Amino acid sequence: MAKVVCGWKLEKAAAKCGFLRIAGCDEVGRGPMFGPVVAAAAILPLGCRIPGLNDSKQLSEAKRNELDVIIRAKALAFAIAAIDVETIDRINIRNASLLAMRTAVQQLGMEPDYLLIDGCDTIDWPCPQESVIHGDGTSYSIAAASILAKVYRDRMLVELDAVYPGYGLAKHKGYCSREHRAALDRLGPTPLHRKNWSPVIQTTFGFSETMEIAVD
Repeated sequence: MAKVVCGWKLEKAAAKCGFLRIAGCDEVGRGPMFGPVVAAAAILPLGCRIPGLNDSKQLSEAKRNELDVIIRAKALAFAIAAIDVETIDRINIRNASLLAMRTAVQQLGMEPDYLLIDGCDTIDWPCPQESVIHGDGTSYSIAAASILAKVYRDRMLVELDAVYPGYGLAKHKGYCSREHRAALDRLGPTPLHRKNWSPVIQTTFGFSETMEIAVD
């Protein structure tokens, strides 16, 4: 299998078809049992140089923070949107993730004419779209969106760690780590824990059965 390399291939293919404002979209936070899901949309100048740009999961925190500043400076437009826990519990995490991406696109200061979306779904938006499995490691535009969303959500969780001390949120960012599960058993759920997630349900109601947990 050929190695996937992040680059401009998808954007250039869209540009050859006449599209000029190509936005990459990605979300972060499908898997955690705490906090909002966050999405970003970014329109980059085609061919602009941002050394090290790649899937946010492949980068160190320091590199993500460095690239976040550069992306914000070089992007023609970008936007970030967060969908709260109540909405996640009401419409499910998949639909909340799609809503977050749609909201980010809606908030762009420039109307996109083509969307590149990480994953296997498209969103409710009136322009041509392309869903891309592992898109954050394939498309520079999607990678930029993944970094913006990841940095934003991580910083939010660090701030929430001070609001809800004892859970280790600044460390695990709300994911279902052993430390987080132990804190949940000890302290119980907060208002920002996702009530449909198995560990939270078990803590709240004392259930012993398990159910599927969403993952990124």
